[in-house]
Amino acid sequence: MHAPRRSGSPRGGPFTSKAVATRTNAMEQLDLPRIGMLPAGELDSIGDVPGVTVGHFTLAQGARQTGVTVVRPHEGDPFRNKVPAAATVLNGFGKSCGLIQVEELGVLETPIALTNTFAVGAVANAQIRQAIGANPQIGRAWPTVNPLVFECNDGYLNDIQAQAVAEAHYEQAWRSAASVFEQGSVGAGRGMSSFGLKGGVGSASRLAQAYPGQRYTVGALVLSNFGRRASMTIAGRPFGRRLAAASHDGEPAGQPEQGSIILVLATDAPLDSRQLRRLSLRAGAGLARTGSVFGHGSGDIALAFSTAYTIPHLAERGMPVQAMLHETRIDALFEAAAEAVEQAIVAALWRAETVAGRDGHVRRAIREAAPQWRQWLAETAF
Repeated sequence: MHAPRRSGSPRGGPFTSKAVATRTNAMEQLDLPRIGMLPAGELDSIGDVPGVTVGHFTLAQGARQTGVTVVRPHEGDPFRNKVPAAATVLNGFGKSCGLIQVEELGVLETPIALTNTFAVGAVANAQIRQAIGANPQIGRAWPTVNPLVFECNDGYLNDIQAQAVAEAHYEQAWRSAASVFEQGSVGAGRGMSSFGLKGGVGSASRLAQAYPGQRYTVGALVLSNFGRRASMTIAGRPFGRRLAAASHDGEPAGQPEQGSIILVLATDAPLDSRQLRRLSLRAGAGLARTGSVFGHGSGDIALAFSTAYTIPHLAERGMPVQAMLHETRIDALFEAAAEAVEQAIVAALWRAETVAGRDGHVRRAIREAAPQWRQWLAETAF
């Protein structure tokens, strides 16, 4: 079996005091609505999954409000040591790159990149150049590499026609990756909108007890750029209707659901690509709980991967021998995935800051638009 080096697991070694303090301070400052009943990991982010790190490059210059976010499945070379993965397209109004090979082969061989729609090409080129730099045999003695880039349209705030994201920005995001990372209006989330408010990057984690005494971590990271204000649901409450009644900046009547959301799930549970596809599908349950119906104009795509083992590129190393999670125990992970996704969407909203972008467009942070949100959520009925 080829397993990546593990670190900082909720079941194993402790997280650093700095990481725990970072999460504690953030939660104290923002006091996020708490979703579900399952326990969270130490960081309440995808960084709780051992080896997984996240980095951002943020471009915030006038009309250019965009960026790149990178999720690294482990600290090694993902081309030589691939991780099992699978994806689900909930609604295919999207322009992602690399999904066909993931579906066919069931592995990742680059980090996962998130950016705006018109930056997919630049970021894919950066991934190809990085992979060739580490493995000059790619495209010659070895097969080509499959860049994996997800996108959302941030054109309301960002001058997307400027195509401001460059290959070097991917490299900067990749180099900054860490288990503790910013959320909200950063990286690929800089120009994103959700429910007519400021969206962005959000993350969460949940612990799933599949066997007595054996817990696995399921972490979620979302790029949130979707949703109708009237449909917004927070912790089971019709929050959007209350917000619309209390404000004067609501959306026009009959506005369709559009935008997009990318949902990334990571777990340390030993799952194969077939099981990971089943897990990715449950991201849709968490998304639906926030009020989404996966509308016609929304590109809603989920990807799940496991860090429990790696698959070597070189055939002489052989395939790993790994006992997979028994199918009858997988419901615990499904529940964790749905909760983590719902919490990550909430985190994207509550950790976002108000952003002014092109042509005078502004998206307000939910904490600014609804300063009385605690009171609203505490009420038994709206």
